[in-house]
Parts: sequence; C-alpha cells; structure tokens
Amino acid sequence: MSSVLYDAQGPRAKRRNIVFTAVFVVALAALLWWVFSTLEEKGQLEWAKWEMFFTSSEPWTTYIWPGLKNTLTAAALAMIIALPLGAALGIARLSDHAWVRVPAGIVVEFFRAIPVLVLMIFGLALYAEYTSVGSDDRPLYAVVTGLVLYNASVLAEIVRAGILALPKGQSEAAMAVGLRKNQTMRLILLPQAVTVMLPAIVSQMVVIVKDTALGGAVLTFSELLSSASTMSGYYGANTIASFTVVAVIFIALNFALTTFASWLERRLRQGKKSTGAVLKADDAGTGGTAATGAGGAA
Repeated sequence: MSSVLYDAQGPRAKRRNIVFTAVFVVALAALLWWVFSTLEEKGQLEWAKWEMFFTSSEPWTTYIWPGLKNTLTAAALAMIIALPLGAALGIARLSDHAWVRVPAGIVVEFFRAIPVLVLMIFGLALYAEYTSVGSDDRPLYAVVTGLVLYNASVLAEIVRAGILALPKGQSEAAMAVGLRKNQTMRLILLPQAVTVMLPAIVSQMVVIVKDTALGGAVLTFSELLSSASTMSGYYGANTIASFTVVAVIFIALNFALTTFASWLERRLRQGKKSTGAVLKADDAGTGGTAATGAGGAA
C-alpha cells in the first residue's frame, strides 16, 4: 500500500530494513553493555555513590532544590518576557510600514545571530557597570536578559512563519467583510497561527530551560547543573551519580512541558472543528428559499 510520503516497500526493501534494524539493535546493545561494564569497572555503580539520593534529604534540600528553583525562576521569567516580545517583533516584521518593519527586522537578525552565552556575558557587564543591581542578583538578571534577547528573536521568526503559512484567502476574506489589518491579525490570523506555531514554540521553551545551564557554567549562576557540580565535589567521587540525577530532572521537566503542549494543541484543534451536524430542510427553515423566490410557498 502506497503512502503520500513513500511507495510501498518491495520484498528486497523489507529484507534490507529487517537486516538494518537487527544490526542497529545489536550495536545499541553492545554500546549499552560497554557503558555499563565501564561504569561498573570504575566503581561508579556502587551503592555507596547513590544511596545519599535515596536515604538522605540533604542532597535535595541543600543542592538540588535550590538549583532547581533558580533554574525554574530564570526559565519562567525568560518565557514570560520573550513570548509577548517575540510575538510583537514577528508581527512588526509583517507591517506594511517600513519604519516599523525595518527596525524590527534589524533587531531580530542582530540578536538571533549572537550566541546566547555572549549575550549573557554582555548583560552581566552592563548590569555591573551601569546599574545598581546587587552582585547576588546580577547573574540572574544577566541570564534572563540573554535568554530573552535571543529567544524573543527566534520566536519572532516562528510567529512570522506561522502567520505566513496561513492561506492568503483568510486575509482576503477578512478584508472583504471590512476588517482593518489589526483586526484581521488579532481576530483571524493569530488564533489560527497559534496552532501551527505551537510545536516550534514549545521546542524553543525547552531550549530556554536547558540554556539556563550556561549561566551556571560561566556567570556563577547557581542553577541546577552548577549545583550538581558543587554537590559532587562535596560528597566526593560521585560525579556520575550527581549528573545522572540532574539529567533525569531535566528530562522530567522537558517531558512535562512537551506533554502539556501536546494536550493544549489537541484542545485547540478540537475547538476549531465543527460538529459536523447536517441540518434538515425543516430545521433550516424556508426563509432563504422564499427570499430568492424559489419554492412553492414563494
């Protein structure tokens, strides 16, 4: 049976795919066995290196929870600021007025081309030189600033692409009924584009959560990953265990975010579907036929 994406496989293609799958499974099993045996040989799987996470609350309350709290704070602030800012820049890039479109395009292209770590470093220097922000809060401000500037620029392109992906008939129909351009954008285009843009927006939110670790690596921002480094140094020689726990927490955070986004996308798509009910002639009434002069009653 053929598909839109590819033709149905023949007997040779099926046998070849089975062989490739078997080779891949064997190679993956060999890689996992090598990793497991190496860790066991180095003593990284000993219970003494892992028991603190299951028998004591000190690693969680002293290191993991404060780092997780800072990570969530920075990510939440960056999302709250970057989402509306990115939407505004993306809409501005679609403006008919050059004095709006050109500056917005320059801002987006400029900050999108600079690595987010460089933006964080510049932000830290600016806050230290030209503001009265305390040294304790400066890393958080710098991390949020870098994340907002970079991700707002990326989100602006996502918004612009989502709106341009809609059929032109949507805008033409809105103009035909007399809607102004801002009304068309606000009432017609954006509500439909949100569903199209949602997967890309969620991917960018995941990037924001992970990029908070850059602040801990360079700006001494005590987020989750840097807390794991401190924790492994305090307990000694349990680096693999500490970073494994942190990796599982990051996976859980991002999985929860993507799961919520998938649920929201389904709700939005279901909300835009019609009931599909077919009206009977009696339910529709005869007003329309009478108005056109059709029907026996006319």
